[in-house]
Formats: sequence, structure tokens, C-alpha cells
Amino acid sequence: MSNITHYGIIGCGMMGQEHLRNIALLPDTQVSVIFEPDADMQATAANFAPDATFVDSISALLDHPELDCILIASPNFRHVEQLQEIAAKRPVPILVEKPLFTDPAQLPALNTFIETYPAPVWVAMEYRYMPPVAAMVDCAQDSTGGIKMLTIREHRFPFLKKVGDWNRFNRYTGGTFVEKCCHFFDLMRLTLGAEPLRVMASGGQDANHLDETYDGETPDILDNGYVIVDFDNGTRAMLELCMFAEGARYQEEISAVGPKGKVEALVPGPGRFWPDHLGDAPIPQLIVSPRAPKGPELREIPVDPTLLEAGDHNGSTFYQHQKFLELVRGQRSAPEVSIHDGIMAVLMGMAAQRSIAENRAVAMSELM
Repeated sequence: MSNITHYGIIGCGMMGQEHLRNIALLPDTQVSVIFEPDADMQATAANFAPDATFVDSISALLDHPELDCILIASPNFRHVEQLQEIAAKRPVPILVEKPLFTDPAQLPALNTFIETYPAPVWVAMEYRYMPPVAAMVDCAQDSTGGIKMLTIREHRFPFLKKVGDWNRFNRYTGGTFVEKCCHFFDLMRLTLGAEPLRVMASGGQDANHLDETYDGETPDILDNGYVIVDFDNGTRAMLELCMFAEGARYQEEISAVGPKGKVEALVPGPGRFWPDHLGDAPIPQLIVSPRAPKGPELREIPVDPTLLEAGDHNGSTFYQHQKFLELVRGQRSAPEVSIHDGIMAVLMGMAAQRSIAENRAVAMSELM
């Protein structure tokens, strides 16, 4: 019996290729079969998975004899239908990229899938596994004496080009606060250990993609905004997003504050975007600032350069696959990021999108 774990991959665009590069770093692991309909993406993916067989359909992927698990890294709006196709033919463990779904009308089908799918499904939430973020989550409750306020700031680059330009329109992405920010809503729930009650947001499209047209349409995705979330344990959280701020030293700045103090995680953006003339890219930091005695304690959390080279998410894609493989190999009993987690993150993003569109606070009960 082979000790190799064989992956099937659905989608090898930019994020799919990051997964391929990281899977290649894992021992006893192989990408054996890939479905990617775009010829250019196929050619690039073949560089990272030279032993993989390329097929022309998901059905053909599911027929491949060596298949232990599947990664779905296709465009957002395809995820639910692809989960259903896998369920109907060959249920195996799945790692599915965020967002899990993009339209509230998909929820009944997704709930049916949850009730009947016999294998584990892990929703990809890479930000959980960034080393400085994971370190912050681990110590936040103790360092703050119980979090009362959580703030997540992301100042970053605009949406990149993707195959078919699907990420330029809300109908395909679910909206910016679903597509981009479900990671952060997941982090809120994880860090606070609580469920959202209501969401109030303000946002707009003020700088990006306004001069672009696709088949006569101008992109409608938002590029900045604020979101405030009230949770059922009395805590509150805020997200600040700006997608025309790639000049910032750190891309993510996350802080948690409570009666005993404050803890922060500072995360740089992708190293490939850091200007050479500025020297080495910033090193991630964890800062703990107690109220008494005063005196911030700063700890640098460097990430293995090999992992930084393999992706844009501060090494997190590698660590996520390590844990997912433990699930596939029977070394852990359940996904660390469940389908329920994936659903809640999307619903919070949808509430933010609705709040912006309707200029009002939105109760989570309206979506659930």
C-alpha cells in the first residue's frame, strides 16, 4: 500500500497555483490529477505538478484511480455546484477555498450537502494560519483579560487579474466583503469565541477599476469600507478595508483590547510586492501591551523564506495543508474550519454588503 497522499485539484488560477507550490513542499504528498479548463493556467500549473494528469471535467477527475482528497480552488460561484458533483459520484475529503458560496439562494443546496456528505470538508481560511495571527489568537484572551474590542485593518493592493475577469463583478464574487473579507469575519468569530448579532457597514468604490470595462460593463466591486459587528457575548469588532493602500508597511494590523491590555499582530503583504530599493521586507510582529505595568513587549515572528516564496499568505497555505493532511490521514477527527464556519463567514459578509446597499444595520437573523 502506498504511503503517498494523492490530491485532485479543481482550478489552477493564481490561488490554485499557490496551493500547488505548497503541496509540493509536503512529504509523502502528490498532486495526481487536475481539472483546469484554461490552457494558459494548465501550462503554468504543469510546472508545479509535473506528474499530474490533466483531465477535461470534474467527472474525469473523480474517475482517476489515485485520489485521496480534493482541493477546490475554482471561481467562487462554482463551489457549491462542484461540491454537489463530487457528492453524487465519489465522496472524498475536500479542502474548499473561501468563500464557500456567493448567493443566499445556494444555502438550501448547501444544507442538504452538509446533511448527507459522508466525508470531511475543510473550508480554506488561510488567515487563521499566518504565524503572527495564530500567535495573537493564542494569547489574546489572557493578554487582554478578556477581549472587549477587536479591530482588523487591511490596507492592501487592488484585486488582481483573474481568468475571465470574474472577480470584477459582485454576481460572481458575492461582493468584496464576501470574496475578500470572509477571512476576517472568520477570524472575528474564532478570536472572540462568539456569534454575530448585527452588522453595520459603510463602503464604496472610490479608486479601483473605474476605468475598466468588460463586455460593456464597468466593475461594481467595492474597494474600501468599515464594518462594525456586535456579538452575542457583548463584544464588538471592526473591520477597516482599503484596497488602494499597497504603499503601507504592513498589510494587516489586528488588535484586541480588554481590561488588562492590548495585543497586536502586524503582517506584511506579499514579499513579491515589496520594493527592492527598500531592502528586506518587514518581519511580522506580535506586540503585547499590558496596562500595568506599562511597557509593550515586541516579538518578531519570522516565516521560513521557502514558505514565503511559495505563496502570498505569509506561510499560512503550507500550515493549513499540514493540518488538512492530518485529517485526510486519520490523525485528527474533524476539520479545524467547518462548513458552518464557512457559512457564517459568508453570511457576515453578505450582511455587510446589504448594510452598505441599504444604509442600515442588518440583523444576522435576516440572513439565517
